[in-house]
Amino acid sequence: MRILNIQGNSFRNLNLTHSLNLDRKQIILIGTNGQGKTNLLEALYFICYGTSFRTSNLKELLTYSSKSLKLNVFFLTDKQEKRQLSVSIENKKREIKIDGKIIHDRKQLIYNIPCIVFSHDDIAFIKGTPESRRKYFNQTMCMYNPIFFDDLRYYNKILKQRNALLKNSSYELLDVYDYNLAKYGFLIMKERKKAVLEMNELFPDLYRQVSNIDNVKLEYKSSWKNFESEDQIIENLKANRDRDIKLSLTNVGIHRDKFSVNTEFGELSAIGSTGQQRLASLVLRATQCKYFKIKTNKEPILLVDDVLLELDHEKRDKFLSLFNDYSQAFFTFLPEEKYFNKIDLETSCVYTIENGEFK
Repeated sequence: MRILNIQGNSFRNLNLTHSLNLDRKQIILIGTNGQGKTNLLEALYFICYGTSFRTSNLKELLTYSSKSLKLNVFFLTDKQEKRQLSVSIENKKREIKIDGKIIHDRKQLIYNIPCIVFSHDDIAFIKGTPESRRKYFNQTMCMYNPIFFDDLRYYNKILKQRNALLKNSSYELLDVYDYNLAKYGFLIMKERKKAVLEMNELFPDLYRQVSNIDNVKLEYKSSWKNFESEDQIIENLKANRDRDIKLSLTNVGIHRDKFSVNTEFGELSAIGSTGQQRLASLVLRATQCKYFKIKTNKEPILLVDDVLLELDHEKRDKFLSLFNDYSQAFFTFLPEEKYFNKIDLETSCVYTIENGEFK
């Protein structure tokens, strides 16, 4: 799996009028802040998933005063087949094409070029809201499990509809929605339990390799942790119905599940230093990479965006040594940074970026 090139127009400040050659295992992007390094990673992520890792507002992706944008890449599959992906925005609408054919479900896009982004915002997986941690695990599981992706989509749709009934004081269909919420919620809960159990075979050891700290693990606390059947969940929803009606909101369910990174002294979000929390968020991403490889026997593409700045040199070297399970990687560096002792120009390409121009 490898992205061969990218071409497009009107994506933030990037000048991609001419095809940018990316046909190397490592692409190193060097430039001062604000020149476009992260914008290129965002453009690649947008191509892979049809969304941004920085904003949910598509308008922010367009170059100032532009009303449309287009990005196009050619990539090699694991079978060495050359394929094409393109994503465009026109009149606030997104259009996705694979090999020139329009697709209407983003699910058809996200399994073509699996990529994992490392960004400063990842620290939210440790010190952010429970929703941020659920997002990490949902991302991880959706990458290798299309059935989980569908179950999560159906659950969220049912949850939204159930909440609408509660707000509109329309209660006659709640039994139907409770049944479906229990059905998909139970499936999601089982898969989350399994994933955390399997990821705990990876995360503690990876964290120890970089930090020399033992007894760190992932923990999953389900809203329905003691329930062993859909019927028990349905009864729980009925037991909480008066509260739901009063608050016009569904107050129990897998949308309230909690994940945490724990030490023997408590949750890292509460007792860890900023450096420890930052390191844990990086190791979570490294775990995501290795777990994806185990589940699919495929290597993802990595987008590594200036996330090593807060680590000392020793930890940087140890952290980078974890990376051997990727098909291609993009790294952004400031001009004076030197994370690699040696760059192999046969497998790497170095671009300097200034005002969106690549040299």
